[in-house]
Amino acid sequence: MKSIYKMPLLAAMIAASMTLVACSDKAANNSAATDGATTDTAATADDKLETKFVTIATGGASGPYNIIGTSLAEIYAKTFGVNAKTQTTGASVENVNLLTQGKVDMVLALSDVVTDAVEGKNDFKAPITNIQQIAVLYPNVIQLVASEKSGIKNIEDLKGKRIAVGDQGSGTEVNARTLLEGFGITYDDVKVDYLGFADAADAMKAGKIEAAFFSSGLPNSSLLELEQGIKLQLVTINQDKLKKIIETKPYFKTFEIPAGTYGNAAAIPTTAVMNALLVRSDISEDDGYKLTKALFENLDGLKNAHQAASDISLETAQVGMVAPIHPGAKKYYDEKAAK
Repeated sequence: MKSIYKMPLLAAMIAASMTLVACSDKAANNSAATDGATTDTAATADDKLETKFVTIATGGASGPYNIIGTSLAEIYAKTFGVNAKTQTTGASVENVNLLTQGKVDMVLALSDVVTDAVEGKNDFKAPITNIQQIAVLYPNVIQLVASEKSGIKNIEDLKGKRIAVGDQGSGTEVNARTLLEGFGITYDDVKVDYLGFADAADAMKAGKIEAAFFSSGLPNSSLLELEQGIKLQLVTINQDKLKKIIETKPYFKTFEIPAGTYGNAAAIPTTAVMNALLVRSDISEDDGYKLTKALFENLDGLKNAHQAASDISLETAQVGMVAPIHPGAKKYYDEKAAK
């Protein structure tokens, strides 16, 4: 009887021993797998961002901001595997406010608006200190257009006319208001409609307005469409008077709309303001570096998305910065300069 009881006990002891060995082997395998995962993570660390989301505030759906911003979001999503997307907005002023409030991670904005934000002027009641600049991008060309039948040829001809000045608080509207004031024209001297690009083009086509400001990279898609519907007059901005304005508003620069851009036989003297790419100042130095690097290593993709991006270059990326530079961007530029 004793042998009958001993056999099951021996079998149980052997089974327990085998279980311990199996568990030991499994633990070793798990440890090896974990080590492997750690190695893989380390190997791909350069392709990751600390943040999991990159939301870029742009502008109206038909504008260059949105087209270029969407292309940049696609680059970030592909390069870093993050959830990158764009948000259509009223553009510059709204974008800076969204960035300040932490509702987006990156924005495109006009340098004059950013200057106001940093200094706490006009649309900004106090200086904004939690935004930093990644790069100076391309010129936003102020394209002042009128219907040919309006008889408007120079900016001074706008007095008494109904004009579109962009969405209220947009970079286009800030440009328009400042430029008009420089030429001695206030909103009291004109009939103002706050219309974005597409709405302004429709209103001009319908004869509801006589002129409109379009501040964007060249060419503006809404103007290209408008050109097909009515005879346009590109309005000239006197360069001598403009230079006087530049003395106190240095973010403006002299510019010409090249011949043939909108069927114009000759180049049209106008002005431009550089665009800025901004991020929240709490974006880490490492993320700022990687975002800047990916931007300049994928310029061909941006240029394919919109012609205006052809003016973005490493050589001019720091020329005319109006907000404090992000330390990650500075690290990238210093690194490139040292090569």
